[in-house]
Amino acid sequence: MNIRKVLLLVAVLLAIVAFFGLDLNRYFSLAFLQESQSRFAELRAEQPLRLALVYFGVYVAVTALSLPGATIVTLAGGAIFGLGWGLLIVSFASSIGATLAFLTARFLLRDAVQSRFGQRLADVDRGIQKDGAFYLFTLRLIPVVPFFVINLLMGLTKMKTWTYYWVSQIGMLAGTAVYVNAGTQLGQLSSLKGIVSPGLLGSFVLLGLFPLIARKVVEAVQKRKVYAKWAGVRPTKFDRNLIVIGAGAGGLVSAYIAAAVKAKVTLIEAHKMGGDCLNYGCVPSKALIKSAKLAHQMRHASNYGLTDAAPAFSFKAVMQRIHDVIAAIEPHDSVERYTGLGVEVLQGHAKLVSPWTVEIALNGGGTQRLTARSIVIAAGARPFVPPLPGLDEVGYVTSDTLWDAFAQLDAVPKRLVVLGGGPIGCELAQAFARLGAQVTQVEMAPRIMIREDEEVSALAKAALEADGAAVLTGHKALRCEVVNGEKTLVVEHGGTEKRVPFDQLICAVGRVARLTGYGLEDLGIPTNRTVETNEYLQTIYPNIYAAGDVAGPFQFTHVAAHQAWYAAVNALFGDFKKFKADYSVIPWATFIAPEVARVGLNEQEAKEKKIPYEVTRYGIDDLDRAIADSEAHGFVKVLTVPGQDRILGVTLVGPHAGDLLAEYVLAMKHGLGLNKILGTIHTYPTLAEANKYAAGAWKRAHQPERLLAWVQRFHDWRRG
Repeated sequence: MNIRKVLLLVAVLLAIVAFFGLDLNRYFSLAFLQESQSRFAELRAEQPLRLALVYFGVYVAVTALSLPGATIVTLAGGAIFGLGWGLLIVSFASSIGATLAFLTARFLLRDAVQSRFGQRLADVDRGIQKDGAFYLFTLRLIPVVPFFVINLLMGLTKMKTWTYYWVSQIGMLAGTAVYVNAGTQLGQLSSLKGIVSPGLLGSFVLLGLFPLIARKVVEAVQKRKVYAKWAGVRPTKFDRNLIVIGAGAGGLVSAYIAAAVKAKVTLIEAHKMGGDCLNYGCVPSKALIKSAKLAHQMRHASNYGLTDAAPAFSFKAVMQRIHDVIAAIEPHDSVERYTGLGVEVLQGHAKLVSPWTVEIALNGGGTQRLTARSIVIAAGARPFVPPLPGLDEVGYVTSDTLWDAFAQLDAVPKRLVVLGGGPIGCELAQAFARLGAQVTQVEMAPRIMIREDEEVSALAKAALEADGAAVLTGHKALRCEVVNGEKTLVVEHGGTEKRVPFDQLICAVGRVARLTGYGLEDLGIPTNRTVETNEYLQTIYPNIYAAGDVAGPFQFTHVAAHQAWYAAVNALFGDFKKFKADYSVIPWATFIAPEVARVGLNEQEAKEKKIPYEVTRYGIDDLDRAIADSEAHGFVKVLTVPGQDRILGVTLVGPHAGDLLAEYVLAMKHGLGLNKILGTIHTYPTLAEANKYAAGAWKRAHQPERLLAWVQRFHDWRRG
């Protein structure tokens, strides 16, 4: 901190100390204002300019130093100067004082905050750069956050000083008028009995109603602005209460909720009901993993006292079982089921032609137009295919297309390249390796499963390699070639090129939201990797919502279903009450062996965000049931607030980790700490005991040693 910052900080601190040390806050009370009412009236009559300047200076100082009493000083402006002059003086004094507080916070605190929370601040600055003026105006107009807090926090951003001043000047005007008006009523009191006068009561009622009125005004202005170009096409009546585009998890749940509350709802799906999870993702991949696990157990039957055996199987039969599993689950998401629930299901391609109108190109031919008060976009995501030279020439499959493509093969691909080291790539690489493929997994990052802690990535890599997969991390795919009739992937590592021959290549480098082809561009709905929404899942059009992969920020089926509740309820009842989507406790799992499951923070994220934490670890190799099952590997790692049992996050690695995680999800959701888990009876012998033993490890680490020393003395004394 340089000398100028030190001097300014000392000056601010001295002013604050003087304020409280000299008991100056006694002058900022309603009682003092009433007692001095006549004196202020005399001063105004004798020296109006001098009184105005002194009052102006006091107001600026109180606001600039963020001292308590700004409300009383504002009321005093109305009581002393009346509504007109009071509003004029207070308006400029409050804006100048707020700007000084803004600049002081920027000068004293921004560098320190930047060094500690740089990434978070960068995200905030991007938002401020885009919508900062309107955001500030909304905060000023709807004072849900104390103004002094806004002054200090905004100083930490990159908002321009002039912008901050003029937005504050305009934004605070309405609220200032309400308070100054209340002050004029106080100035007219002749006795305490006058408190019950209609004028004064009306002013205080207005104070209470102002935030609600202001919020409605802001919403009305926003709606008018965004719907302006569509004013002439808004229907007077609507065909439906809700139209849902996409029949994946997000769309199905949205439609189900609407039908359950007796709304008239239409669900539109261009391809297969059930979306990606049923047809290409969660369901088929888990069916594949189960078959691969059984093959692995047969090869290692000696772990269970049996004889190792090479599994004999038909790859076509394995793939057929996967399609049979999909078919068995399909009725849960079928047209017939949802029609029976009261949902109209249309199969075709939907396109938004106005904020209330959807045009459907029906799969059976023809088009249909429907209008709805609200629309939910749940279009999902698709595999990302990198622009790799030669990829189209050699041919490839994705996590979407491999199920049909591989079902045509007579045998497991002999040489298989899996491009990508995320959860999807790891699950597929291990499963096919266990089924006998010679798998090479290629990942450009320094490790697979990059979002997990380093020890988790290392354990996952070791598990894949133990099953025969070659895991090439830090290898960048350059191009694909066909050399002498052989397909080859050329990769680069450490400045050297390497060739990886293959028979089949799976692209598993991530998924991207479906953002084109259904009218977002025509309506001007902003997209940036996903459809941009607010905390209520509304797009720029308040009646159009987005949920699931297309909305982000997570690409999980359970999150899509979670978001769908908010989207559907807000779409149907948002005029009365809206709910903010809650992402505070989001679990996820990667179904390799051993499974990796997580909720909340891991160590990597806690360090990046500079969040203090403690680590409690329990090794599953010590768990009775895991030993009995010959699956004694993995661990439970719990992050807690230092010195407390409040859970910040949990990482589980081991058998059935995804199932074991549910207890921690429940605990975090409802604010239960490790002491509650420790005090819960867990069936013996089960894998779930690992959670209790982890809680016990935390308890042992936080034993009251001094108290126990006295307890030991007590027992010694009792023995004589």
